[in-house]
Amino acid sequence: MNTAQREYIDLYERMAALCTSQGWGDPFSYARSKEILTAIRLGHSVAETLSGADGYNQAGDPVEYKSTTGKKVKGSYTGISVQDTWSKQVKYLREEKILKYPEHYYSRFEGGRIVEAWRLTGQQVYDILLPKLERKYSTVLSKKDPRLSADVTTRDIRKYGVQVL
Repeated sequence: MNTAQREYIDLYERMAALCTSQGWGDPFSYARSKEILTAIRLGHSVAETLSGADGYNQAGDPVEYKSTTGKKVKGSYTGISVQDTWSKQVKYLREEKILKYPEHYYSRFEGGRIVEAWRLTGQQVYDILLPKLERKYSTVLSKKDPRLSADVTTRDIRKYGVQVL
């Protein structure tokens, strides 16, 4: 084992131990490490679980984080559960998926660092995503594993968002 490999193992184990001691969960699950870093950089509290809110803002409100390593900031909402009817879908989006979080944050990472971060309100995100999801709704109903997805684009973020980092 070379020095770089040994250092990687040590850092991995230290990161896991730190997150366990702070109650932050597994930093290596999905984009959890980016959520933890985003919360810390924004002065938020890190959520203790992997389901529900990604973090909590200074007022204690639950917030949603999206991140990318692409050249432009964006937020992908994937794997959205499909409901039996469009009216039930709208209710789910309002109460469980989008408006449940008064703030949504979009971060772009380069080399392990946040190079920009933006904030949109839950209402702005809902207004952006609802027509996109409605167009896709009928097309996913017949799929074996129906899931909805849509993006808040760079254009959306720069038009409606507030840059926070």
